[in-house]
Amino acid sequence: MISLALVDDSTLVRTGLRTLATHDGDIEVVAEAGTGRAGVAEVRRTRPDVVLMDLRMPEMDGIEATQAICADPELDQVRVLVLTTFDEDAEILAAVRAGASGYLLKDVAPEELREAIRTVAAGERALGSAALRALVQAVSEHRAANPDETTLARLAGLTDREREVLACVGRGQSNDEIATALFVSPATARTYVSRLLAKLDARDRSQLVVLAYETHLVRPGEQ
Repeated sequence: MISLALVDDSTLVRTGLRTLATHDGDIEVVAEAGTGRAGVAEVRRTRPDVVLMDLRMPEMDGIEATQAICADPELDQVRVLVLTTFDEDAEILAAVRAGASGYLLKDVAPEELREAIRTVAAGERALGSAALRALVQAVSEHRAANPDETTLARLAGLTDREREVLACVGRGQSNDEIATALFVSPATARTYVSRLLAKLDARDRSQLVVLAYETHLVRPGEQ
């Protein structure tokens, strides 16, 4: 059973999300909150597997709340999935940098919402296609305007193969797709991704995507 916390300032939205999320019986809502500050407190109290996080809320917005949750070592196993009506590039980038493992818009289909919760709970990235395009665009614009030698230096300790795997992750490839592209087994691909997460101090694959584009290891439009 996947435990879920709902953080949204609309009671009506939370009620709808609870119904949609629990439809198949494998997801259980264990906490709800209407502000970012209350959301952080509820997450610390209940330690859910996944938090569905709105972005624009009173007291503390979703970006700040996500950062507070993801920076807390006692909440290391909690994953944040942002669900919002806004698809602005800068907000998607800020959410991923704060530690969010996924980003979906509120017009997402119920089945896609439940699958995203499962995906994030399993430690994978969940970005809708529109969100992924916006993330890539935001990272590319930021990187072009603000070259960061410190960020580039993070790749210095990687082997050539690890750089190849990071590039594959940056292109949005799954472990199976990475295995096919690099002629290795899926288990080996998973090992490489786990090693990258540890070496680069990244919380999840979303942050690896950001790093791949920030360092120009992958460029927009590259397949």
